[in-house]
Amino acid sequence: MFHKLVSFLVLFVAVLPGIAQPRQTIDFNGDWFFTLDDDLNARHADFSHANWKKIVLPHDWSIGFDFGEEYPAGNAGGALPGGAGWYRKTFQLSEKDKGSYYALHFGGVHRYAEVWVNGKYLGKNINGYLSFEHDLTPYLRYGNEQNVVAVRVDNSLQPNSRWYTGSGIYRDVRLEKRSPLHLLREETVITTPEVSAEKSVLNVRSVFNKYTNDKVGQLTLKLQDKYKKTIAEKTVRLSENHFEEKLEVGGITLWEPGNPALYDLSITVLDNSNKVVDELKYPVGFRYFDFDEQKGFFLNGKPFKLLGVCLHHDLGALGAAFNKSAAKRQLLVMKDMGVNAIRTAHNPPAEEFLDLCDELGFLVQNEAYDMWAKRKNKFDYHIDFKEHYINDLVRFVKRDRNHPSVFMWSIGNEIREQFDSTGIAFTRNMTEVVKKLDPTRPVTAALTETNYDKNFIAQAQVLDVLGFNYKIFDYDKLPTEFKGVPLIASETVSALQTRGVYDSVHDTIQLWPASSKDKFVTNGNPDFTVSAYDNVAAYWGTSHERAWIEVKKRDFLGGTFVWTGFDYLGEPVPYPYPARSSYYGIVDLAGLPKDVYYMYQSEWTDTDVLHLLPHWNWKEGEQVEVWCYYNNADEVELFLNGRSLGRQSKTDERLHAVWTVPFEAGELKAVKIKDGAAVQEVVKKTAGKPVDIVVNVEHDRYAVDGLTDMHYITVSLVDEHGTVVPDNDIELSFVPQDNIAIVGTDNGYQADLHSLSSAKRNTYKGLAVGIAQKLNQEKEAKLIIKSNTMEKEIRIK
Repeated sequence: MFHKLVSFLVLFVAVLPGIAQPRQTIDFNGDWFFTLDDDLNARHADFSHANWKKIVLPHDWSIGFDFGEEYPAGNAGGALPGGAGWYRKTFQLSEKDKGSYYALHFGGVHRYAEVWVNGKYLGKNINGYLSFEHDLTPYLRYGNEQNVVAVRVDNSLQPNSRWYTGSGIYRDVRLEKRSPLHLLREETVITTPEVSAEKSVLNVRSVFNKYTNDKVGQLTLKLQDKYKKTIAEKTVRLSENHFEEKLEVGGITLWEPGNPALYDLSITVLDNSNKVVDELKYPVGFRYFDFDEQKGFFLNGKPFKLLGVCLHHDLGALGAAFNKSAAKRQLLVMKDMGVNAIRTAHNPPAEEFLDLCDELGFLVQNEAYDMWAKRKNKFDYHIDFKEHYINDLVRFVKRDRNHPSVFMWSIGNEIREQFDSTGIAFTRNMTEVVKKLDPTRPVTAALTETNYDKNFIAQAQVLDVLGFNYKIFDYDKLPTEFKGVPLIASETVSALQTRGVYDSVHDTIQLWPASSKDKFVTNGNPDFTVSAYDNVAAYWGTSHERAWIEVKKRDFLGGTFVWTGFDYLGEPVPYPYPARSSYYGIVDLAGLPKDVYYMYQSEWTDTDVLHLLPHWNWKEGEQVEVWCYYNNADEVELFLNGRSLGRQSKTDERLHAVWTVPFEAGELKAVKIKDGAAVQEVVKKTAGKPVDIVVNVEHDRYAVDGLTDMHYITVSLVDEHGTVVPDNDIELSFVPQDNIAIVGTDNGYQADLHSLSSAKRNTYKGLAVGIAQKLNQEKEAKLIIKSNTMEKEIRIK
């Protein structure tokens, strides 16, 4: 059905000043001014913004506030404010720039963005998750005159989401200078009707912005490998305002998550005098796949289980403000766990996020909507849906169809039209739109109704793959209810955990809250925590282990997407305020793995895993359940202060070894046994009082451009022997000294109400994370981390 498919990624390279290029992308993120004073006069070119705050984009104004119960978004929306705000930026163009075409591109603005240039109104963007652009050319000034861009953002209608959205121009903005005659990026489509390691065919088509008969001379297509060796090239004469050409390619490496091989495609347009008038460059990934209703998913001709997670768009302490190195950190943490697929829950991600998925090797189920015409919140997208959903869907597909990582389109998540006949028409309309724009990828939706006669989205009979959220005990009836359609577990688990918390009740799965009748849990913990043993879930979900066991034993399920890879702001089931962020993540909001991370790593990778939990600070004689996640071994032997407590192993129905141990202070050690021999060991020690802080700075692995990179500073509170202290937390201050700014701090605790932008943070279970940015990348940076009794100087090269 979807055999021999490939898609590719648009890449625009910023051009050095003074070098003539047919298309120049100008970083437009710096030197903006911002205010929350909603004065409509700010649209005028002569308005003074002298008293506004100077900022750099991307920018999320909500994340800078302390959390508060009074905000109308509620704790489901992150307990942070919305409101309306203004942005302004001035810039100049030289006289020699006259005659060029200028487009201002916004990667994403939440919400209701209205744009003016030099006082001229350019329009309003409704969808807060999609990119949009405006043609500035007719309104620009040249020479000594200033140009002024003004943007009003209105996120005051609350609640408008089931999670934290952020507020403002929260993705990149760029100004693009083009020749008066240029290719339309949104109409450029690259596919491969034939793909194999031996021979592939690359198909390229595009459209010019206006009639080209007397302007364009020829077109050159060139494909190069990562060593800049040309592997295919073609030059043709042009005579119309559009083209479609093919390149035959031999001897290529296929793109796949384990080896995301990319090639560079350039499309160069010359006029009749052989002058370059436009050029687009695309990294290209060749791959093909198929779904089978009995055998699951196949990639490049081989069975391939989708080991996926769902990710929301916020980046923890950065809020919704997109940062590529922060997103790269998230993805690499997931990759180390064994994740090979991402579901963008439940809206289009930043364009640069998909760039990373292309480069790092993740298959992406790209999702458009969390609701259609029937609302989930009073002011959510349903109020604009009927007027805008087709146009937004078109923009969505055109924006993302050239990414090799994108392998499925999802038109909705748990849509309420699933339960009435309006779902049939909407599903058919949207599927037709997507198929017309991109017939090479399957269309799906994430469903909850497992009876065909009650599921009106499935009854539309146009979706290529059906995704089902939760309902693990209905899995075996799905092939009978929904005959002849491939199936995936589009959302699973919804287990709840707080990193480092271990409750004594852990022998059965507890549902918090117990049913849909209860808004919040009634028997939870007074400190708003949930045990990190994998034994608590929302009433519609189950444990991580149980969900994965049920998926992996069924070949007909193409794979799973766990809810969620990371904790995210908002939707803090199972608690009311002061809980303000989710408990669902395998990794906490600060980016620190919870224990269950290692269960997945032991199941989804060949990395040698031996992870022991919990910590070893308890009351003398207290009965403690000890778990061990492991792989690549037959069993694990546990020792307490040198005495063997026996060997245990995991089973098909329990993915960890387990012992019940009366606590005594000292050393707990797990030894992994394979073929009768010890091959790996791990130790947990009883910690004393904190006497020092240990600091680990991560940057190089997450670096992207040397300009916007984040430095992640993980601080561990340790005793005199270097053991992390899990039960004696203290406040830390991250104090900049030279060439560095503290962007945010976090500790992963879901009910910490201090602003995530604060430079002060309590450790939680012995750990905290600071996020910093160097001001000058060429110079060394220095900061101090201190408490009332300890201090440590950190130098960052």
